[in-house]
Amino acid sequence: MGKTALLIIDMQKGFCLPGAPFEVPVAMDVAKKIKEALEACRKDGLPVVHVFRYYRADGSDVELTRYGGFIKAGGSLVRGTESAEILDDLKPVEGEYLVVKQRWSAFFQTELDLLLRRLGVDQVVVTGVQTPNCIRATVWDANSLDYEVIVLTDATGAKTKEVHEANLFDMKNIGIQLMTTEEFIKSLPNPPRQNLVATIREEIEKKKTVPEPPEY
Repeated sequence: MGKTALLIIDMQKGFCLPGAPFEVPVAMDVAKKIKEALEACRKDGLPVVHVFRYYRADGSDVELTRYGGFIKAGGSLVRGTESAEILDDLKPVEGEYLVVKQRWSAFFQTELDLLLRRLGVDQVVVTGVQTPNCIRATVWDANSLDYEVIVLTDATGAKTKEVHEANLFDMKNIGIQLMTTEEFIKSLPNPPRQNLVATIREEIEKKKTVPEPPEY
């Protein structure tokens, strides 16, 4: 059996603190739930990966769709500035992994996939902000890369409850597992698995044929 890793995405002061340029209003409440999950994972020895953004001071690597906000804010999430810092309660400790991203997905042009595979991880638990952007993009890429994915519904969040729930609905419809932080912690050290790869292999062995893809 593979390993499970906790991904903590974009829990930086520039996204989380009240009045921050890219503030997600529920971020500080989300942070409390992430802290609970983080402490449980540390206790059980699960790998923890902190994923965050650094922008260049001149904005040359900022997404086109965010560039206007970056300029309006006078620069944000620039390496070495307070806005780029991870929240104090969630700061990485020795032995945890750091991955810097420049775009929405934690997997896009980063070493995350290689890191997880070297660690023997085949299931990721996704937390952070915000749901329709970096969480959704990361979940979709993880699914495309054949990771089993759990999203903690109260350890992720968006600017509105409606947007958050709509995106969770979409994720559930493609086979992503949704759990609360409490449910996840109770399941440790062995979170529930769908064992999709094993199921497919078993089906192929039975039929000696490749099963037809599902119709949508």
